[in-house]
Amino acid sequence: MSKGPVSQYIEKHFLHFNAAALTDAAKGYERHLERGGKMMITLAGAMSTAELGKSLAEMIRQDKVHIISCTGANLEEDVFNLVAHDFYKRIPQYRDLTPEDEWKLLEQKYNRVTDTCIPEEEAMRRIEDKMLQLWAEARDSSRRYFPHEFFYRLLRDGRLESEYQIDPKDSWLLAAMEKNLPIVVPGWEDSTLGNIFAAHCIRGSFEPTLVKTGIEYMAWLADWYMKNSDGAGIGFFQIGGGIAGDFPICVVPMLYQDLQKEEVPFWAYFAQISDSTTSYGSYSGAVPNEKITWGKLSVDAPKYIIESDATIVAPLIFAWVLGW
Repeated sequence: MSKGPVSQYIEKHFLHFNAAALTDAAKGYERHLERGGKMMITLAGAMSTAELGKSLAEMIRQDKVHIISCTGANLEEDVFNLVAHDFYKRIPQYRDLTPEDEWKLLEQKYNRVTDTCIPEEEAMRRIEDKMLQLWAEARDSSRRYFPHEFFYRLLRDGRLESEYQIDPKDSWLLAAMEKNLPIVVPGWEDSTLGNIFAAHCIRGSFEPTLVKTGIEYMAWLADWYMKNSDGAGIGFFQIGGGIAGDFPICVVPMLYQDLQKEEVPFWAYFAQISDSTTSYGSYSGAVPNEKITWGKLSVDAPKYIIESDATIVAPLIFAWVLGW
């Protein structure tokens, strides 16, 4: 593949330290795909609100991603941005905000994520109304779905199309739905819509079992991994730390150690973008070699860690893989 100007810039200037780690990880990602390998991407933090979909959606469309693990926040915030982008408020001077300034934002029904405020009424409550319909339909038909499947249904039936406020090609979740890409969402209840669903369960509108659980996600992932890890294997590209990465990477030692499937291959590639450190036992900041001791990576697997800002690094790596 001929490389575009962004990739040419990376090749020329990203030669040392974290810049070199970025280049090495990008080239390793590309080699893994060229060998016929598959790749999992995990999304922590607020990558959707950072509009990572502008590059991730194209990665999905071009089959550079084969499965995603994300937090419930990243799942819903891509849809929030899709339908309420024009109502978002950006605060470049967010470091100067006082507690009183923050309270005023709350009173205006803005929830701040660093320099970006998500509008409660136009984003969260609008999607809540649509999701309530889907939950009720599932309840009335005695059907159960994973969290991401409810979102796929929301996007697939077109009930949001008239409300799009960005180019739909910049929505990674819409691209994933169109590909029917596998997604796992561990700890979905730790999200705005997860909280809303819990509130409706407390009121008695729904049973918690209506939405499939993390244990069911892990069992599903174990089956998917077994069916897709032949040949060059499956790589693991981790953006940030936390449950989005910690949950799915454990499927390998579970299969190998707990289910005693000794033929299961380890993850075939590992890269992590993180600003966390290993101080104080930070699991999110653990260097790749530590994962060898947990039965997640082999000695020979390509391993990279880029200690930097994921909102800068991930789009650049995606640009390299896409040839931009």
